Amino acid sequence: MKISTKGRYALRMLLDLAQHQNDGYVALKDIARRQNVSKKYLEQIVPMLNKSDILLASRGFQGGYRLAQSPDKYTVGMILRITEGSLAPVACLDHDPILCDRSADCITLPVWQGLSRAINEYLDSITLRDILDQQQATFVNDYSI
Repeated sequence: MKISTKGRYALRMLLDLAQHQNDGYVALKDIARRQNVSKKYLEQIVPMLNKSDILLASRGFQGGYRLAQSPDKYTVGMILRITEGSLAPVACLDHDPILCDRSADCITLPVWQGLSRAINEYLDSITLRDILDQQQATFVNDYSI
């Protein structure tokens, strides 16, 4: 499984908003500049996030985006499911119940189910706040005297 640039950039965008949550609404051009991502590409990601009620938007001179909730409410798994769709490692796990005709006799199905469970549990255990806290701890450790 590979996470597309759409998923990676959405995560970076939301982390940027989390870092600047006290700045009010943040312009997309500022996020694009800080993250070294095309503003046009971020404009393609925003509708997905807006549809999922993750972002608050404001138009006008001081307009931009901000997180609808605090960073500890957003998991990496949630964000990637919005941008990537299913995180299942194989197509047969995209549906519940499993629609594959071979599922009752598939000897490898438990392997894929275990992998899927591990991926989802891991990504759902990490919040935007966790990432920011880890970055801050690394920064402090790297620069402490």
